[in-house]
Amino acid sequence: MNPKLLIVDDDEEIRTQMKWALANDYQISLAEDRPTALATFRAEQPSVVLLDLGLPPHPGSPEEGLAILSELLTLDRLVKVVIISGQGEKENALRAIGSGAYDFLSKPVDMEELKFLLRRCFQFVQLEKEYAAMQQSAGGDSFEGMLGTSPQMRPIFETIRKVATTDAPVLILGESGTGKEMAARAIHQKSNRKDGPFIAINCSAIPETLLESELFGHEKGAFTGAHVQRKGRIETASEGTLFLDEIGEIPLPLQVKLLRFLQEQTIERVGGRQEIRINTRVVAATNADLKKLMGVGTFREDLFYRLAVVQLTLPPLRDRDHDVRLLGQFFLSRFAAQVNKPNLVFDQDAIRVMNKHQWPGNVRELENCVRRAVIMAEGRRVTAKDLELNPSGLGPNVVTLKDAREAVERQMVQQALKKHGGKIAPAATELGLSRPTLYELMEKLGIARA
Repeated sequence: MNPKLLIVDDDEEIRTQMKWALANDYQISLAEDRPTALATFRAEQPSVVLLDLGLPPHPGSPEEGLAILSELLTLDRLVKVVIISGQGEKENALRAIGSGAYDFLSKPVDMEELKFLLRRCFQFVQLEKEYAAMQQSAGGDSFEGMLGTSPQMRPIFETIRKVATTDAPVLILGESGTGKEMAARAIHQKSNRKDGPFIAINCSAIPETLLESELFGHEKGAFTGAHVQRKGRIETASEGTLFLDEIGEIPLPLQVKLLRFLQEQTIERVGGRQEIRINTRVVAATNADLKKLMGVGTFREDLFYRLAVVQLTLPPLRDRDHDVRLLGQFFLSRFAAQVNKPNLVFDQDAIRVMNKHQWPGNVRELENCVRRAVIMAEGRRVTAKDLELNPSGLGPNVVTLKDAREAVERQMVQQALKKHGGKIAPAATELGLSRPTLYELMEKLGIARA
């Protein structure tokens, strides 16, 4: 059965053209305004939506389309919304991307480009379903979507379990790519708010002039172009969780307004005078040093302590040695299936360089590295060359204590195995190790069994 696609556009001719062009590949539903779009979405539950921003009753403004986008993401956080925008609406399309849209195309739409983008969207949807299935099958290795068995991750999971049962604000710290949004989602899923919305906003992705309206909403006529009343992200997150990513990027005047909300649990929309009571849990995240920002006066100390009732610091991937191979294997299975190479495996050199690499981009870097390697791989094995990683992980002239220790371990293990003709038991005895420990060490060092 073909996957479901919803097309939302007030131009009947455009809707008809798209329907005929795409009908062979997708089950098409059509809508021309917000009420019809939301009703159709609830009834059909499509995985992908094509959305025009300029819709009635104010087709000259993007507000109606942005409102639909916000409500679609509230109904299904995994839906992929592609914005179809006019040539002069690129700024609004980028604003929609910052609000959670998957991508955008400019009118008039190139049909081949649209078909390619839709294939990518639906592939991504399928990968997310496979990802969820793998999380479930991973058992103890998975925690609400977060994979890890290393000792560094166990206290993270325990803290999430404890804090999820409360409504205390949480501040998640960690380098870029460590999985801060996944931790926030885990807190939400473990909480009694899990049936409510999880609303995420990247505070650095939205222009400063628009951020207040995105957070707090606005009344009709609050500023030029505000043709309709619009709820902000805080209000949309009522009865659920609000995730404020890159919180350090919020400008000082807006920090005051956010602090007032955290203290009083009420907001006023831009241009409004009515206080609106909101019941939402706030989780914030940053890779910035907020205490340093407080020192130079760009982040309020009182806001910091309001947000950081509980602090959760995610470890960088380089400190999670035991998790690199687990995550690498997960990404390998995921991307290999995507390109019809289901039997791909890492060779020993690939495992060795992955374990040695410092991963400055953390899990995100590992994901992209494996994705590229899957494409480049020939045959059944992903090699170190396919990964395009520096073997030392640091640079040609840098030797760390870890590198030196591993070099000595490798030399001693190889000598013992050579002396005993590759036999594990006598080699382990000579090295003062148990056989399972020697097997583990050989695997870590990339030494093949005889």
